[in-house]
Amino acid sequence: MINDNIEIRPLRENELKQFWQVAFSKPEAEWTRWNGPYFHDVLPSSDEFMNHIGPDKWLNNNLHWVILCNNQLVGSLSAYYEDGALERWLDVGIVIYNGNLWGYHIGSKSLRMWINHLFEDVTDLPHIGLTTWSGNKRMMKLADSLGMKLEGQIRQVRYWNGKYFDSIKYGILRSEWLRKT
Repeated sequence: MINDNIEIRPLRENELKQFWQVAFSKPEAEWTRWNGPYFHDVLPSSDEFMNHIGPDKWLNNNLHWVILCNNQLVGSLSAYYEDGALERWLDVGIVIYNGNLWGYHIGSKSLRMWINHLFEDVTDLPHIGLTTWSGNKRMMKLADSLGMKLEGQIRQVRYWNGKYFDSIKYGILRSEWLRKT
C-alpha cells in the first residue's frame, strides 16, 4: 500500500539484516523512550533477530509490516490480540525508529493505511484499538488525528523514571472508520 512517498508492506527476507540495523542496533535510540519504556524490554541482538525473532515474527505475518519512506525502511506496524487466543480484541502499534523523521506525518499516513488494511483484508472485527501512555503525547495526538476515540484511561499504572503515568486506550469502530474514509 502506498500513499505519496510512504509505503507499508510485509518485510522481505532479504531485508531482515537491514531492518534489524534500523530498528534494534541502537539500544538507547530515542524511540525506546516512548514505546512502553516502563516494560524495560531488551532489544534483540542481531543473532536473535536473524535466526529467531525476524523469521518467526516478521516474515509472512499479516500482523507485522514495515514502513518505507522514499524506499527506505523507517518503521514498523503491528497488530496484536489483547485477548490472546480469543482473537476478538485487536490493538495496533506503530514505531518510526529515527526520531529525525518524527513530525513529517509518516506515522499518520502509515497508520491510516494500516487500519484500512486491517479492516479490509485481515479482520471482520467491529473495533480496532490503540494503547499508549500519558507520557507519549505524540501517540495520543496521532490517535486523535485519525478519529480514534479516547475509550479508557487507567490512572497511574505506568511507572517510568520515578513517576506514574496513565495507560491510555483509544479505539475506532469499523462503521466510524468507513464514514471517515
